[in-house]
Amino acid sequence: MSAPSSPQSPPEPTAPRARLHPDVLKLGFVSFLTDVSSEMIFSVFAVFFTTVAGASSALLGLIEGLADFSASSLNYLSGWLSDRSGQRKWFAAAGYAFSTLAKMILLVTSSVTGLAVFRVVERLGKGFRGPPRDAWLSSIAAADKRGYAFGVHKALDKAGAVLGPLLAYALLSWLGESAHTYHILFWAAFVPAVLSVLVLTRVPDQRGVPHAREGLRQNWHQLSPGFKRFLVPAGVFALAYFSLGFFLLKAHALGFGMRDVVLLYALFNVTCVLAAPFMGRLGDLVGRSRVVLLGYALYALVNLWMIVVSSRWEMAAAMAVYGLFYAVEESQSKAFIADLEPERRATAMGIYNSVTGVLYLPASLVAGALWALAPSWAFGVAALLSLAAMGVFVRMRPAAVAADGRG
Repeated sequence: MSAPSSPQSPPEPTAPRARLHPDVLKLGFVSFLTDVSSEMIFSVFAVFFTTVAGASSALLGLIEGLADFSASSLNYLSGWLSDRSGQRKWFAAAGYAFSTLAKMILLVTSSVTGLAVFRVVERLGKGFRGPPRDAWLSSIAAADKRGYAFGVHKALDKAGAVLGPLLAYALLSWLGESAHTYHILFWAAFVPAVLSVLVLTRVPDQRGVPHAREGLRQNWHQLSPGFKRFLVPAGVFALAYFSLGFFLLKAHALGFGMRDVVLLYALFNVTCVLAAPFMGRLGDLVGRSRVVLLGYALYALVNLWMIVVSSRWEMAAAMAVYGLFYAVEESQSKAFIADLEPERRATAMGIYNSVTGVLYLPASLVAGALWALAPSWAFGVAALLSLAAMGVFVRMRPAAVAADGRG
């Protein structure tokens, strides 16, 4: 028998002293293994793609934009399917499995075309797994610790992004920078990706309330006004949010070698790991709106810093600030959406990722074009757009609208 079209939301866990649900840590471990794999590759990808494979910075911007678009293209569909069926686990598992299979491309080719295809195709799996997994995570986290739960999950996720670049650095240091070494690196990265899928199949599912009779249009109309308002400043900010690869290229231009770039990327991730739980808890205590604005401000700051950075130590400090921003953005935006949309969370996560992901494409394309003229132009435009997003967020007041129920 079909579920009614507008069922009651499942009760929120609210025990004030409850510890994190153990499945939060299990899902974090799955993300840890996935990031060990992905970040071993991504830590060398931008420089490898442009200096070894011979692609241009403009092509890098195109591929990174397409990768971001690819990561968002299936978000709405997977979120809607997850909410429609109430299933979380198997949609997430399918996404992880697809990303793992895509990494096999690197095992058979290292051409510009092959690298570009891998980068775009691998992100399809990320896009499909994200909304069901994040809705799953929000449903098992206590309401008053939701930001902390997302922060801990992000810390575990980025811990993999610390270990991955360090493993890449160790391989490059031990074996030298050669085509054979990169082939070994890609094989090594494939192993934890496979393990992540196996671990996820052992985590018990946490089903949501199904909305079996809702089509896409009806589903959109049922979403909260506060969430819809949040999409506006999020979209403005997405136009500023170009690929991290350009920050790594800036470091390379300042004299960082390939192995040093890998260590710099690890520093960014270490900062994120250390900061994410605290930023998540801060959002629980002082309100997520304030912390979302803090994230926008930090991104504006680091882009302004990139315009004037002139030494290696400044570059390292700026990347640490970038890691702090990333801890805020990645943990708090999802917790904020879960607060704004209590019933159709997978759909809301999917729409948010789709809207921002579509805008990441022009963001990276513009960054690539501006970079060819002068890197400072790319960073300056990003800073201005970040400040504009702050103004729009304050104007739209999504949390206040959600609280009083007005559109």
